[in-house]
Amino acid sequence: MSLYHHVPNKDAIRARASSARAVLAQHTWALGLIDSRRNPGPATLRHHDAILGVLREAGFTLPMAAHAVSLIDSYIAGFVLQEANLPMTTADDVEEVAGGILEHLPADELPYLTEMIVDHVLRPGYDHTSEFSYGLDLILDALEARRR
Repeated sequence: MSLYHHVPNKDAIRARASSARAVLAQHTWALGLIDSRRNPGPATLRHHDAILGVLREAGFTLPMAAHAVSLIDSYIAGFVLQEANLPMTTADDVEEVAGGILEHLPADELPYLTEMIVDHVLRPGYDHTSEFSYGLDLILDALEARRR
């Protein structure tokens, strides 16, 4: 059985990760505090306990659960920091920034980056924020493979 069939809600880990991302995106200043405290607050402790519980009940060994929590937390924090520092937040911003890069991009020297911008980023419906879910799915799939 996959990890998803063991959790109380099919998307329990995904929901917790997305929730953590949403909260941290609103309070990016908190990222530095969360892991630097010697005495974490009760909300942080409950969050870690809930994630560990889902993983342990899904059959992860204690060391694998520890690796998983570290990986998931690092991914969330890294994504939040990257998003906070991107010079774009809306589709119009993405188009403006990508278009500006494309104007000065030597396509013959950087063909793959040109292709990425033209054939992916500037396509209708592109949403850079959806990359979070895709990456989280990859992490969860890899963890599931290691759990077996």
